Amino acid sequence: MPAFRPRHLCSAAAALILTVTAATAAGAATDSSSAAALREVMFVGNNWDGTADVIKSTGDFAKVGRINVIPDKDARMAEINADPIKWIYFMAIRNGVGEGHDQFVDDMYSTPDGKSVVVSRPSFADVVSIDLATGSINWRFPVSGYRSDHMAVSPDGTRVAVSASTANTVHVLDINTGKQLGSFATGDKPHENIFTKDGKYIWNMAIGDVNTSLDDPAWDWTKGDRHITVVDATTYKQVKIIDMRDRLDAIGLTNFSDAVRPAVFSPDESKLYFQVSFFNGFLEYDVASDKITRVKTLPKNPATSEDRTTWVNDSRHHGISMNPAGTKLCVAGTMDDYATVVDRTTLQEGPLVTASKPYWATVSGDGKDCIISESGADQVTAIDFATGQKVTSVSVGDHPQRVRLGHVQADWSGTPTS
Repeated sequence: MPAFRPRHLCSAAAALILTVTAATAAGAATDSSSAAALREVMFVGNNWDGTADVIKSTGDFAKVGRINVIPDKDARMAEINADPIKWIYFMAIRNGVGEGHDQFVDDMYSTPDGKSVVVSRPSFADVVSIDLATGSINWRFPVSGYRSDHMAVSPDGTRVAVSASTANTVHVLDINTGKQLGSFATGDKPHENIFTKDGKYIWNMAIGDVNTSLDDPAWDWTKGDRHITVVDATTYKQVKIIDMRDRLDAIGLTNFSDAVRPAVFSPDESKLYFQVSFFNGFLEYDVASDKITRVKTLPKNPATSEDRTTWVNDSRHHGISMNPAGTKLCVAGTMDDYATVVDRTTLQEGPLVTASKPYWATVSGDGKDCIISESGADQVTAIDFATGQKVTSVSVGDHPQRVRLGHVQADWSGTPTS
């Protein structure tokens, strides 16, 4: 064997190592650059406006830009006006749960690359993906039935689950293409969806008929089949049904509604904290023992009417979140016009922060603040988890409801208005 060959092999090996190293470094630089190009924000859905305001996720929560979530309004209205059944449902939404207004945005999540936002639009009975650079629609998915509602995004950001409230169905879609990956049946009027943090399960809460006037506890049975449906998030097969009626009756709460409204898991997912229709407070459910373990009643506002038929969509309190450490809960006292931070160990509430019909509660990007949507004042308000005191308020569009963390491109400042 020639004496020079090992030297050539060594040189070739060295060159290969340098090439691989350079490629790895370039890839890492690209990944780093991509990550650095994203900006964390909060999306605020202005339900009656048909817009979503985008605000900073921390600090002063200043506005970053605005999105028109109904750029296809004329086309959608033409479809509705051409179909008598669709028109009847459209008007029923306006005059029922919409309180005389159309519901143009319920929920929204950004895609992992920060280039699009996916929005559920109740009055249009669909989910759309909107390009954040152009404002145009990437894809549209009409849900089963005649109304779309709450959504949830998988932990990896690739799938979105949406409630089709009149069809008692949840659709699970590919967030990038809008293709349906699966679906599952629920109780009457599916509402909140939650992916477990490992992405293995989806919990759906069905709330029944919330826009009838049969609100006395004696007529609770007319509200429909309300239960939690737990499904495998890969096969979409049912794993468990949890009917809170039995759990409530077991601890003597026979007059409580079993319509589970907003809910939040503890960090280890051993406990679920949830609100129910008509109740000023929340309950704690132990997942392992399958029992309600604690009930927290929060103060009533003396100015709030005790006539249940005057409460919006059977809500008393609607909106609950938890700080990342799992030590504090934040509760939106919707009909009582306040929000408050509650110590999770003692269940002692903090100051009652005055708010106008707060309808959602979430957590800031840095985990320091609770963010509530004040649907009656067209603003979002930050409340410090540590002190329970108000930090700041930011004006947004007409009737803000859902608020979600997400991402946009770092240089984004709003979608085109025309």
